[in-house]
Amino acid sequence: MAVCMRRSSCAAESENALRDSAANSMIRLTREPIDTAALLDEVGSPQAGAVVLFLGTVREMTGSQQTLALDYEAYPEMALAKMAELEAAAREKWPLVGCAIVHRLGHLELGQASVAVAVSSPHRGEAFQAGQWLIDTLKQVVPVWKQEHWADGTHEWVHPAAESACTTGLDQRSPPPPDKERRATPAKVDRA
Repeated sequence: MAVCMRRSSCAAESENALRDSAANSMIRLTREPIDTAALLDEVGSPQAGAVVLFLGTVREMTGSQQTLALDYEAYPEMALAKMAELEAAAREKWPLVGCAIVHRLGHLELGQASVAVAVSSPHRGEAFQAGQWLIDTLKQVVPVWKQEHWADGTHEWVHPAAESACTTGLDQRSPPPPDKERRATPAKVDRA
């Protein structure tokens, strides 16, 4: 299941994405694996001389702790709105032909892609700069939280922006998503 809202009309399907096909744009939250070929098709264009795809994947080691899996949760409406704002800002800064941002939700195993940013532009420098800015800013401002499941049996909710705090010396911990604070046991994630 994906969360999908169209710019031109609301989709009442299993997906809820923000999309403007005229501008080669796709903003989506999904519980399904990220289809990189579809993203590349989405942003590709004869006007683009460069296409850059970034994939964030579940890694095994976070600092000195071994990770077994991650669970991602989000505030969908706000996350989609923030992702759309990022796309608009990137289009103001760089001459993008296409832009797609997809973030996974739910349970992910090691090696699975958790986030994808694909951009196209007339030249490679602009595509690389826009792609890096989008993923870096997404991790700072989009309300998506991850729960790290450690090999020692413990787990911890972390907001991705807290990871960048490692280098600044700020506290890495972040409160769990709002609905998680009220539950004694987190709800099971649909692993469709």
